[in-house]
Amino acid sequence: MNSSTGTTRLGLRVEVWIVLGLSLGQSAVYSVVQLLDKLSRAPLAQGTSTLNTAQSSREYFDLTYQLLSIVFALVPVALVLYLLWQPGQSAFQKLGFTLRRPGRDFFWGLGLAALIGIPSLGLYAVGRALGITTEIIPSALNTYWWTVPVLVLSAVRHAIVEEVIVVGFLLERFGRFGWSAMAAVLTSSLLRGSYHLYQGFGPFVGNFVMGLIFCWVYRRFGRLTPLVIAHALLDIAAFVGGPALGFG
Repeated sequence: MNSSTGTTRLGLRVEVWIVLGLSLGQSAVYSVVQLLDKLSRAPLAQGTSTLNTAQSSREYFDLTYQLLSIVFALVPVALVLYLLWQPGQSAFQKLGFTLRRPGRDFFWGLGLAALIGIPSLGLYAVGRALGITTEIIPSALNTYWWTVPVLVLSAVRHAIVEEVIVVGFLLERFGRFGWSAMAAVLTSSLLRGSYHLYQGFGPFVGNFVMGLIFCWVYRRFGRLTPLVIAHALLDIAAFVGGPALGFG
């Protein structure tokens, strides 16, 4: 390895650590600590995990906080797009995160959502029965005119952040590190599972498997848009229709 290659790889590693430190790597660390906190208090089966919480008891301040949280959560995505941008090829093209074929991407996303979502309900039920999964409360927001739109925006935010960073960015960077495909996919999927650990071990396993499937689809077809659509549909169903689906 010559010095320039070493410097380049070091720079790429620094980029990855910075991006993860500002986003999902930070979430993973907090998730592990929250899991340990819950385990030290009571059995996981007695714990709860609330996915969307109120930020203020006053309606329009709560709305403001919710929107600010969504906007600022997307800043690491903007950083990733900036880091991936190349002359003659935008980061959106590089990741396959475009609207070039909306119909096909939507149906692929819908199929992936069904493939992931239906078994997830069973895994949640099994995890609750085994006592390794907390009770998941999709939303604790007060009911206002803006509650459902904000929950939809929150779902889209999660989908974009997770798929752009954990699949698109990390697989690209791991490839440039010289990692094998299996090492890259396993690391990406383990990270996805780890920042869900605050919900218990069941969601860790479910999201790890989801990561394996999403990484395979992305490596096979090179398009991120169907993954974002699938993830958004899953979260919209959970956040908005959670009680009807047996959550909370």
